[in-house]
Amino acid sequence: MPTEFILAGMRYPKEVKIPLFLFFLSMYSLTLSGNSLILWVVVSNVQLHKPMYWFLCHLSILDMSFSSVVIPRVIAGFISGGKVISVGECISQLFLFHFLGCAECLLYTLMAYDRFLAICKPLHYSNFMNWRTCLILSLGTVIAGCLNSMAETVLTFRLPFGQENLVDYMFCDIPAVLKLACADTRLNEMVILVDIGVVAMTCFLLILTSYVYIVAAILRIKSTEGRRRAFSTCSAHVIVVGIYYIPVGLHYLRPTSQDSMDSVICMLYTTVTPFLNPVIYTLRNKDIKLALMKQWAGFKSSVES
Repeated sequence: MPTEFILAGMRYPKEVKIPLFLFFLSMYSLTLSGNSLILWVVVSNVQLHKPMYWFLCHLSILDMSFSSVVIPRVIAGFISGGKVISVGECISQLFLFHFLGCAECLLYTLMAYDRFLAICKPLHYSNFMNWRTCLILSLGTVIAGCLNSMAETVLTFRLPFGQENLVDYMFCDIPAVLKLACADTRLNEMVILVDIGVVAMTCFLLILTSYVYIVAAILRIKSTEGRRRAFSTCSAHVIVVGIYYIPVGLHYLRPTSQDSMDSVICMLYTTVTPFLNPVIYTLRNKDIKLALMKQWAGFKSSVES
């Protein structure tokens, strides 16, 4: 195995190098700022100390971590010498990327289950979804993601590698690294397809089932304001799930097809989705908007005084 890898990075005309560098830098900065803002608002407002916002904070932490695993390395690729990555860094990046991705996938399912209980079982919600349960479920997503990623990482790097060290991708990911292996990788590709396919499809079907029951329950609400509030809360989650699952499915359910479109698809779920999550939840959630306005008013009054 070589002592270091070279990341091919994105393919782009020279004239767009600086705009792309600024794009990734600004998106990363906005992702950290937006998700940090969500954490600050939820922690500093007692009214938001509810299971739904606990999971939202968990999502913000995962989004910031997910972006931090990938985007700084992509940004470094625009700088001379920044495309070189050690074997240890490559293994760590691959492990963390799939660990956080799997944990986030499971968390979206928990968030759908939380909304299902809140809307379909409101009288039993506080019993089912107490703080102890929230903590156990959150830890469960982290542990499951860690074990899943560990198995995939070990399976990938147990293969023999030659001296070829050019990773034809923006960062160290399983399909790109497998191309450098000096052995038959069909088993690995099948495991990736089954593993990610089973995890993603199971989570997606559970989310879909939850929302079938949620929509049926919302339609039975007699109050127009009640229906509007329930739809507004749930629609944010549905949008976020869609912009996460669609590009992930397009990329990993065809693991042997690393083409020019993969960079665009990768950019969607590693850069755009973590940035959009706090934006969507802020715009679609009345409680978050009210809390932000309250915090802003308090900040203005403290400055003026």
